[in-house]
Amino acid sequence: MIKELRIDSSRPGLHEFTSQVAEIVSDGGLEEGLCTIFVRHTSASLTIQENADPSARRDLEAWLERLVPERDKLFTHTAEGPDDMPSHIKAALTSTSLSIPIVDGALALGTWQGIYLWEHRRGRRSRRIVIHLAG
Repeated sequence: MIKELRIDSSRPGLHEFTSQVAEIVSDGGLEEGLCTIFVRHTSASLTIQENADPSARRDLEAWLERLVPERDKLFTHTAEGPDDMPSHIKAALTSTSLSIPIVDGALALGTWQGIYLWEHRRGRRSRRIVIHLAG
């Protein structure tokens, strides 16, 4: 089974969409299998991260901003603005796909784990996420 989600973002950072994936898994009816999630963009990424304390997300976002700042004089790919090349580097450093086991008909996530789109660009974006269930 393959489904596509659209995740809208209005700012850079982590945007949780665990419940949408869990619903797709539930509707898929698999007792055991694998859920693969893929983002169809080169300036956004995916991660599984803590979903209990928002300070963990803020610290991750701030750390990545320090690691890959905008306006680096060595960047030549700047046609779409100062966040263009940094967004590609951030996506390359993180993940464009995730694999999560399905156990007893549900995602086998830990207690504090959530699924996030990591938006690396400023401005409004609509990101396409492909969900593939196999079992």
